[in-house]
Amino acid sequence: MIEDELNIAADWREMHLWYVVQTHAKSEHIAAAGLARSGEIEVYCPRLRFQRLTSRGKVWYTEGLFPGYLFARFRVARHLRAVRYGTAVTRVLQFGDHYAVVPDASIDQIRTQMGGADIRSIETSAQVGDEVEIAAGPFLGMTGTVTGVLGGNQRVRVLIEFLGRGCEAEMLTHDVQSGRIPQQSFELG
Repeated sequence: MIEDELNIAADWREMHLWYVVQTHAKSEHIAAAGLARSGEIEVYCPRLRFQRLTSRGKVWYTEGLFPGYLFARFRVARHLRAVRYGTAVTRVLQFGDHYAVVPDASIDQIRTQMGGADIRSIETSAQVGDEVEIAAGPFLGMTGTVTGVLGGNQRVRVLIEFLGRGCEAEMLTHDVQSGRIPQQSFELG
């Protein structure tokens, strides 16, 4: 009986399974590149690319879909030490004495939701009625309400409160930042 349990444990340690790897903050891509360099560890680090309004206008950012974590597929018996001590890796996630194993189907589902790519761009587009902040031009920093979308989503008409009265201005869509969160569905299960 005890020999069977030991054989099962030994077999489990030799299987290529997906594990959750915790990384240093905002270093998922660095850890992923370091682990993948070995050639024997498969790494999946899904990331989102999106725009944020800054003092310089809209700036593109790329962040992990699961901030501070990535997925690595490897044999524990053979590669655990290399993963644990990899660049920007904090630890392999554990629950008690058991490593957090992720089923292949879950990784496949995340890949499907990401469109088969490691990075998915999320573009916000203003819609009629949205409150927006102007990110460029003479009205920089002002807020207004979108009253119309023109030219195939290339331009918008914005109602701005200016000098005590409302006036409409037309501007490029990428010159406004909508507070609306884009509707993306990442459903697992």
